[in-house]
Amino acid sequence: MGLEAVHGPLGFTDMDREGMLVEGFDELATLATNYNYPYYPQHMERLGYVKDVDWIEYELTVPPEPNETIARIADLALRRNKLQLLKVRRKKDLLPYAYQLFDLLQEAYQNLYGFVPLTEKQVQSYVKQYFGFVTPEFVPVVLDQQGKMVGFGIVMPSLSRALQKAGGRLFPFGFIHLLRALKKNDRADLYLVGVKPEYQGKGVNAILMDRMHRHFIKLGVTKVESNPELEHNANVQGQWKYYEKRQHKRRRVFIKHLDRDGQAAA
Repeated sequence: MGLEAVHGPLGFTDMDREGMLVEGFDELATLATNYNYPYYPQHMERLGYVKDVDWIEYELTVPPEPNETIARIADLALRRNKLQLLKVRRKKDLLPYAYQLFDLLQEAYQNLYGFVPLTEKQVQSYVKQYFGFVTPEFVPVVLDQQGKMVGFGIVMPSLSRALQKAGGRLFPFGFIHLLRALKKNDRADLYLVGVKPEYQGKGVNAILMDRMHRHFIKLGVTKVESNPELEHNANVQGQWKYYEKRQHKRRRVFIKHLDRDGQAAA
């Protein structure tokens, strides 16, 4: 058969929900993740599955003023690398950059655990799925001198409490809670951040963080969910050293190695 192992939970692409919750069962879930009961991972272990990799999640507290260090690094990065922030007011102004965003995403994420290249059809589907309701102010984009994207971030107002109030149903009145959450919210969720490999370590992340921090202050956002990040991804976790943070959730991909006959290895 050639089958060496069974591992999961994983989606078909890195854009899908990944990992089983193993810590933080009493914490507020996010739209980008799945919830499961505590007995799920216990059941996996009884079946002989062991840890393959973990993702951890943080709750970040937004300070009432921009961080001076991040702002200084951001300003220096813009000037030194001759970069600029994309200025958009409407969703349609952001659409021309949608495919650049996914190209950059694949380039930046290709060495991460579970990465699978997206097909053109999948990219088209994700563009239609996400860019129809994103708010331009929540999608900072950094461009080079030629107008090419070198970094981006995707953030959304948290819909977790709105979904709870709606009972998971859009109709007849559930959508009202979602619309309210999109307009007025004290919580936000980080979804994706990508920086071209040749620009990593040059302050582009600081540009994105400074822009979003200022927008959070303007909107009254006080808490931000990082969503899952690989536990060994020191570059991502290093971003949070300037903020008060709480590591409150953990997700796991399990694996079971098999013998030549496709049976669980002893």
